[in-house]
Amino acid sequence: MRRDRVVTAREIAEALEVSERTIYRDMQDLSLSGVPISSEAGSGYRLLPGFHLPPLMFNEEELSALLIGARMVQAWTDQGLASAATQAMIMIESAVPEHLRDELAREDILVPDFGVDPRVSKRMALIRVGIKAQQKIEFNYKRKDGQPSSRIVLPLGLFYWGKVWTLTAWCELRDEFRNFRLDRMTHVSLLEQGFESLPGRALQDYLRTVCDN
Repeated sequence: MRRDRVVTAREIAEALEVSERTIYRDMQDLSLSGVPISSEAGSGYRLLPGFHLPPLMFNEEELSALLIGARMVQAWTDQGLASAATQAMIMIESAVPEHLRDELAREDILVPDFGVDPRVSKRMALIRVGIKAQQKIEFNYKRKDGQPSSRIVLPLGLFYWGKVWTLTAWCELRDEFRNFRLDRMTHVSLLEQGFESLPGRALQDYLRTVCDN
């Protein structure tokens, strides 16, 4: 929007990979917060001259924290999140003062890549979609005793335990909360059937039971 012309909602939506409805809502929120955006009916939006976003201001400790977090995501999650972490660090590097940029290239802060199985990464990406869209997931599962089973679950949250990722879900077979290791899943598929967050079956309810115990 810093271009010297009107930018359409469609252009912005395509650049940010969101819906035009999201752009309309966000533009309204920005205007209400004081950002000088001019809206031209049937044409698009223009950012009025003279407006500048304040620079990102981080100290060295904050940049170190961001660097560690980004490297963890790059090493231990799926390809989509890893790419997003890389892009975020590029954006931060371009915005911070030059004398702090070396902090983002430090090699004495390491996050070893223990080699997350690519199959686990693919499952994680699919499960994240199910959690966000509130769609049921079906998969085959090998239990701790080695016995196979097939499950349909309501995916609620992903947890990393230092070595393995687990999915916390409401299991339709057991009719209660269950945790499933992603490395024991096979044939994971996202079902078209959605679900609602019902009292007693939400992630907050599960966390409450864990805290109570």
